[in-house]
Amino acid sequence: MVTPLHTLLEPVITIARDAGQQIRTIYEAGQYQSLTKSDNTPVTSADLAAHEWIVTALRTLTPDTPILSEEDADIPLSTRQNWNEYWLIDPLDGTQEFIAGSGEFAVNIALVRDHQPVLGVIYAPMSEVWYYACQGHGAYKRHGDQTEAIHSRDVGPGDALKIAVSRRQRREAVMSRLDEQREYQLLPFGSASLKSCMVAEGTADCYLRLGPTGEWDTGASQCIVEEAGGRIVDTCYQPLSYNERESLENPNYMVLGCQSLPWQEILPPGPECYSAE
Repeated sequence: MVTPLHTLLEPVITIARDAGQQIRTIYEAGQYQSLTKSDNTPVTSADLAAHEWIVTALRTLTPDTPILSEEDADIPLSTRQNWNEYWLIDPLDGTQEFIAGSGEFAVNIALVRDHQPVLGVIYAPMSEVWYYACQGHGAYKRHGDQTEAIHSRDVGPGDALKIAVSRRQRREAVMSRLDEQREYQLLPFGSASLKSCMVAEGTADCYLRLGPTGEWDTGASQCIVEEAGGRIVDTCYQPLSYNERESLENPNYMVLGCQSLPWQEILPPGPECYSAE
């Protein structure tokens, strides 16, 4: 029997909060271990503590549902291809921001069914803000006791486009992709998933991600962005998909808000799409 999505939201929101509180405690104490993984990306004791908490809690919530985490991703496609449904998590999205001390990091939890995210929860522990959605029920932002529906921004023909950009990425690479005839406002921020949520809530219109990411970086935010009226696509304007390749690495991707804009003129299609793996 398939569990109704809306019944899972509040338990997953609570799991994300509890994991985020563990991360915040470690962050504020300033005492953590940092290692470099085989792909040359950092991992800290906060990542691992959040991973253990989330995995344990999800196994209690849905004992029969597999779990794929950034911190336990060495699962071959031969095993994963039998999963019709699984949890996809990034226990600490923005590890570099955690190490740098910006506070701009988040917990990402998604439920994927038939290769598409159908539930997403993102929690930013330092601001105590949640973004969440499940398929067919809209997207929401919660801060304290206040919950509001969120939507991507309507943009007029002469409006400057608000572009979310990384604090760590060279901005020239992003600007070189954009149509020079338009006006832009750059909005620097940390975690990739939180930049996607900026598009979902209308504080940004676009986020172009150039560089390596994993499926766990986009699963939760894709559900939220789509329920808010936007989309996440590769640079050939093809939708991202999940658990269909041996590699779990995403192509370069774009988070696009207002769908009445001529995005293929603003951001001409690029060469970096899914490989024929």
